[in-house]
Amino acid sequence: MSTRSSVMSITVAAALSLAACDATPAVKTTKTTEGPAEPAQAAPRAPSGAPEPLTVADASERDDGLQWAAGVVRVDEVPGENAKLFGTAGGDPAMNGLYTYIAFYLSPAEGWAVYRIGDFLDYTVLSSANGRVDLDVQESTMDEATGNIGDRHRKIIVQWTQAAEETAPTAVTVTPGQ
Repeated sequence: MSTRSSVMSITVAAALSLAACDATPAVKTTKTTEGPAEPAQAAPRAPSGAPEPLTVADASERDDGLQWAAGVVRVDEVPGENAKLFGTAGGDPAMNGLYTYIAFYLSPAEGWAVYRIGDFLDYTVLSSANGRVDLDVQESTMDEATGNIGDRHRKIIVQWTQAAEETAPTAVTVTPGQ
C-alpha cells in the first residue's frame, strides 16, 4: 500500500470517527419525572380596593412580648393535652439555636405555664400519650480538642403529672430515652 493510500485511509477513518461523535442516538429517550409533582401556585390576586398602611406596633404592644413572640419559629400541639411544644430562634445558630419549650395552658387569666426543655438544632415528635411526649432531638456537639462542630441525635422523654385542670403540672421532667 502506498503512503498516499495509507494517509487517505487514516483521514477517512478520522473523519468517520469525528462524524460519529456528532451523530444523534438511534433510540429516543424520554424524560421521566421523579417524585410528586409540585403543586401549581395560584396566580397573584388583583387589588379590589385601596391599600391600608400598617404601622410598627407601639411600645405598649411591644411590652406584651411581641418581640419574643416574633422569635417563635416552630409550634407543635400536644394531642389530647392542653399543651404545646414550641421553639424560639436564639443563641448561636452554628451551635444549636432552637430554644425548645413545653407550655401548658392554665386559664385566660393566668396564661401559660412554660418549661424550657433545652437548646437544640431541631426536634421531631416521635409519640405522645397522656402526660408524655417522646422526642428525637438533633443537637450540635463540639470536639474540644479540635474545635470541630458536629451533630448528633438522641431520644428524650418529656413527662409531666397534671394535678387539676387550670393548674400547672406538679412535675415536669426530661429523661434520656432509647
